[in-house]
Amino acid sequence: MPDPVKAANYIQQLNEARCDDNWDAVPELIRKVRKHAPERTCLAQTAATEHSITKASVKQPSTAEATDAAASSLEAATHLPTLLTLIETETLHPEDLYQARVCVGWLHWVLREYSLALERLPRTFEAEYPDHADEAHNLSEWTKVCALKAAYLRANCLARQHERAGALEAFEVALPSLSSVWTAGPTRPQTRYWAELFLTEYCMLASTATKQGEKSLQQEDCLSGFRTWAKYWAGSKNTAAQSVVGGYGFRGSVPRRQVWSEYYQALSEILQRDLPYPTGNAAIVNGETSARAQLRAELKKVEIIYQGLLYSETKFPKADELRAEVERFVNTAMRNWAILNGRGWKEHDLGTGGRDALSRGTLEMLYGAATKTYHSTSILRHLFTVHLALAEFDLAFMSFDSWFELVKKGKARVEKTGHDEPALDSNATTLETISACIAALCRYGGREAVEKAYKLAEELEKLTEKYGRTDVDNHRSAVPLNILSLAWQSVGLANAQWARTTFDSESRSTIQEKAIKSLRRSLSPEFGNVVDVKGVFALGVLYAEQRKLPIAIELVKMALLADKAVKEHEELHNGPFWRERSLIPLWHLLALMLSARQEYVMAARACEGAIEQFKDPVVLFGTRSLNGGFRSEHLNEVVTEKTGGDGIVDEMDDYEKESILEIKMTQLAILELVEGPAVAVNASTELLTLFPRLFGDLEQKIELSKVVEPPKTTATARSLRDSVFGVRSERAMRHRQSVGNNEKTTSRPQTMQSVATTTLTQHTTHEDPNSSRRSVGSSDLKGRSRNSLRKRDRSGSRQRAMSVSGGGPPVPPLDAERFLGGSLEEHGLQQYFTSGTRSISASHASPPPSSSSQAIPLRHAASHGSALGGNKNAEALKKRIESFSPLLPYVHFPQEHSKRKRKSILVNVWLTIAGFYRRAGLLDDSQKAIAEAQLIVQSLEQSVSNDAPGSESLSVRVAGWGMDKSVEQILADVWAEKGKLSIARGRPYQARADFETALAHFPDHAVAIVGLSNILLDIYTEKLLPPPAVPGLDLGGASLTDSDTLLTDLLIRGDDDGLDDDDDAKYPGLPSVPLGLGPDRKKQARRPQPDEEEDDDEEEYEDEDGKKKGKNTLLGPELPPPYKATSLPINDRLSARDRAYGLLSGLTKLGSGWNDSEAWFALARAYEESGQGDKARAALWWCVELEDGRGVREWGVVVGGGGYVL
Repeated sequence: MPDPVKAANYIQQLNEARCDDNWDAVPELIRKVRKHAPERTCLAQTAATEHSITKASVKQPSTAEATDAAASSLEAATHLPTLLTLIETETLHPEDLYQARVCVGWLHWVLREYSLALERLPRTFEAEYPDHADEAHNLSEWTKVCALKAAYLRANCLARQHERAGALEAFEVALPSLSSVWTAGPTRPQTRYWAELFLTEYCMLASTATKQGEKSLQQEDCLSGFRTWAKYWAGSKNTAAQSVVGGYGFRGSVPRRQVWSEYYQALSEILQRDLPYPTGNAAIVNGETSARAQLRAELKKVEIIYQGLLYSETKFPKADELRAEVERFVNTAMRNWAILNGRGWKEHDLGTGGRDALSRGTLEMLYGAATKTYHSTSILRHLFTVHLALAEFDLAFMSFDSWFELVKKGKARVEKTGHDEPALDSNATTLETISACIAALCRYGGREAVEKAYKLAEELEKLTEKYGRTDVDNHRSAVPLNILSLAWQSVGLANAQWARTTFDSESRSTIQEKAIKSLRRSLSPEFGNVVDVKGVFALGVLYAEQRKLPIAIELVKMALLADKAVKEHEELHNGPFWRERSLIPLWHLLALMLSARQEYVMAARACEGAIEQFKDPVVLFGTRSLNGGFRSEHLNEVVTEKTGGDGIVDEMDDYEKESILEIKMTQLAILELVEGPAVAVNASTELLTLFPRLFGDLEQKIELSKVVEPPKTTATARSLRDSVFGVRSERAMRHRQSVGNNEKTTSRPQTMQSVATTTLTQHTTHEDPNSSRRSVGSSDLKGRSRNSLRKRDRSGSRQRAMSVSGGGPPVPPLDAERFLGGSLEEHGLQQYFTSGTRSISASHASPPPSSSSQAIPLRHAASHGSALGGNKNAEALKKRIESFSPLLPYVHFPQEHSKRKRKSILVNVWLTIAGFYRRAGLLDDSQKAIAEAQLIVQSLEQSVSNDAPGSESLSVRVAGWGMDKSVEQILADVWAEKGKLSIARGRPYQARADFETALAHFPDHAVAIVGLSNILLDIYTEKLLPPPAVPGLDLGGASLTDSDTLLTDLLIRGDDDGLDDDDDAKYPGLPSVPLGLGPDRKKQARRPQPDEEEDDDEEEYEDEDGKKKGKNTLLGPELPPPYKATSLPINDRLSARDRAYGLLSGLTKLGSGWNDSEAWFALARAYEESGQGDKARAALWWCVELEDGRGVREWGVVVGGGGYVL
């Protein structure tokens, strides 16, 4: 007899049995349901049919075809007419009806009647029964499973009929209605089975459609299936997202990790193609999080899951086995890392830890992959790259050595056996990796690293010659032309760097010629239509060092004049404005070369061009200033938030920032040469303003002396970007300041940096119009020590450019015909010069054009005319120039290393400022600047001492990786500048002690060697007399008149040739013996003549017994008492000369001094004093050649460390 209570209970048990996959209990439950609920016949018949289909699948579990055949022969087919009849009569229970319709469709699908199955299968419950939509949230568990099953079967039928688009649409339509299945956490076996079947089919179908171009990753819902797959596993109560179950979800399906792999590949493609982040079905995140941050977080999550499944399911291979999936995953992850670690992504987009955490995680992934592969060359190559990015240079080069050893053995094995090894790196990859290693060794290493690079270059040259002749029919053996060009470029870089580092001076010229030949070959048209700026820069620096300026300028001009379209992938890897940033060193090199040709206006314009290529200073420096535009910090923060504040400099590394600072120093050096040192002093404060903007505050007080603070007005409160490289009106006012005859220089307009505490003293000085800023005497180190061998200008004599208002000869005329192939007016460039630079050469420049004329940028000037008309390959080369694409990864140094690097840069800034003040005659302020530099060096020395214990690559005497100079070298720079200051003060013996101290810190310091050698030669020639035995009077800071100062200097030196008899009587000489112990001053009023002195020297002397003996001439003439000495003994003078010769001879053989004209001039003087006239003449001619192409600064300042690698 029917019992409603039992009927409800049995129906519930039937649903749970089917959900729990307990099909053995289903027949008994069907019988009880039919007994106690005869009106639920449709439900019972549906359950019986499902039981038959399931049992048939269990009997033949091997393949899907066997399952279909088994199902077609079952009694399930006999249930179909009865079930169809019950479907037509069922009206009371919509859930029973829905389950029955799904069962019919499933039966047709098992019978491989896909068209009928598609007709019978219902859509979602809400769509089929809208009147019962309110009951949708109260559906039974088995009804939800049936809805999931129906959605999958419909899509599968469409896919089997090759209607992939319809199948994807079916999946997408069913996805929102089944959201409760994914979020509730499927725990029932049947729910998990059909849910995983649904999501696996959806994800793999979507992935296939994407690969075949039927679906785009730019659609908002392109990742909906994968994200639902991730939610399905994240919501599971049995497993966590961090430990997702692997293996196979069902028979005949793909591995679960394959779905994660496709998910990871889709995200990777979005990242690598820089596509918009799809938000469809994305997890809810903080609204302020950027799209890139969301993409990075999702990619990291999927990568961790897929990596865990892959490593757990992969065993260590045998020697002859490959793990292709592991290597594919590693290669994809490294491509992602290259973008995330590049300059296109900002630090805050990478999440917690930034680039450092990103690279550390990549290292863990690589080391884990190494445990699942056998001697994988790709993994070792990637380890080299990532360790290099983390500034772990020792580990990086150890990885490279292991990789190179495996590659060489593998290549030899392939050549011997003739069998290709797919896991071995290709020839192109081999050449590219060796080139990257050479670039890293030359860029960040010292002498030992450069020597290693030179040896690698020898092997690279052999491989390049070998692979360049390989049969191009083999795709693995064929090497792209750009890789061959890169290989020859690396060979040239290694040879150029070794030529500067080697101690073998005789082979230096041969190595340099080989470097030039290799670099020229890398730029050869035979390697295609692309030329890297790295090669242009290295070749230009080499030519400049060898004083081949015309060809160097021509080469650099073509690189700057080339106009190349920006490629999308390059900006993604290299960051915004990558082309302009890569050309900054070329602009700087061009400025130095133009200054060497005395084209100072064009040189100054080149310095400005490096900044003006960014169009607006706001782009480069942002809207932030050093002290803010308001006195209120709150207002400054508000302005920064509204305007963004950051500029390109905030995304640059320290090397790029240093290049901007060096350009500013070069600009000031040109200004000093053109306008005089006083004007350069007034502008030097901009260095101290620019440094904090670039590198931040190092807690170093920037103050020399205080001035009265004027009221801050619109005229005085200028922004940082206006003060760094000046605005046109301000620069014009600065250039109109003259340094004329007995005329005081006009002080510079007050700026924000001059009204704050970061101010320098701005004094007025008197300057002799006939005196040059560069001295003529070889021993006068005040200024830049340019000697009389400085090249002649076009008028026949050296002339210093003066301002219009001042006297003196004008600057040599601007040779626009030679530089641009036409006049400035022809190119429309006359407006591109500032009013200040036009005022310098006003007597030679044309009148300014009307305001209606349109100025064109320098890089478009080539379209109007070119100086390359005589060169047949000029136009072709100009089209082939491409901007810098970095070979090395973005290296992020530790914080302590960055602090040391920035302190060394700040020391250089202070020493540069000290030089400006010294040459301007402001010696006290120069001393203060040197003191500031010395304080920074002391803190730097303490920092290195604290970090150095136990480290072989870091000490006060070793620069370490990534540093241009060691602490001892920086200390030597400070003491050398002290020596120059002592000479400016007229204290040569104090300068000698300073130079000696500098050489004690760094024995090969060029400036200290030249300065000390000049003093030693002055001692030998007796131009510098020994100091008095009794020191002069201490005036206690009292001021003297000019005549008194001159008289005192003459008396101290013992030189009274400039005094007449009256002056001698009026100003008697100082006593040379203690007061009261010497003879009567009246008897000593007249000094003995030389012949009398000789007579005195020949007098006999008495021994202890009072007996007279003749003079002992065995050891030379007897030395007079110190108080009678007017010159040094001949042995001391010869020792001084020989020591100077030894120092200079060693310096000119070093890579740092082989082209130092001042060292060669001093060496020529030493040759001359030694009586070696022929050698002196040869040295002087070489000095003339060097001076003829010498710029305002050394060539090494273009790139930090004086290298050739950008």
